Amino acid sequence: MAGNDIPVNRDIFLSQMIVTLAGSLEDVIGLTETEGYITLVGSRLGDSLNAMYKENRGISRVPVDDVPAILADMKNQFGGNFTVESIDSDKIILSNTACPFGKKVFGRPSLCMMTSSVFGTITADANGYAKVSIDKALARGDPGCRIVIHLCRGDEEGREYFPDA
Repeated sequence: MAGNDIPVNRDIFLSQMIVTLAGSLEDVIGLTETEGYITLVGSRLGDSLNAMYKENRGISRVPVDDVPAILADMKNQFGGNFTVESIDSDKIILSNTACPFGKKVFGRPSLCMMTSSVFGTITADANGYAKVSIDKALARGDPGCRIVIHLCRGDEEGREYFPDA
């Protein structure tokens, strides 16, 4: 039996590695601490992805009006099925029916912090502030994800993001 009979590629391997790492961290240090670590990684990735978008467009700041489409497009390129549900002056709501981590994400809610921090970092850079709440998540067993990005400070639940100084 040849070794190449196993349906594995780099994307599958990296996805499985991240899910396994998140699961191991959740088991050893707990959900809250794991979410903290993943938030740090997601914020750095958000900075990097944001810089790529700005460089590609030759701009110093992404216009706030472009943010919803950029977020959905980016996650869809990674294997998600994100759509912009609504936009108004106070918030952006995105929904999703396919996690970029695939079915392996079920039971690993800490990985939702990757979405929260990437979305929050990019939005805060464009808007000056963002608060992200994940109201529904495939990782928690919901039939889809619902992500609300608040553009103004308020009493809503969520994780706050600010632009880099």
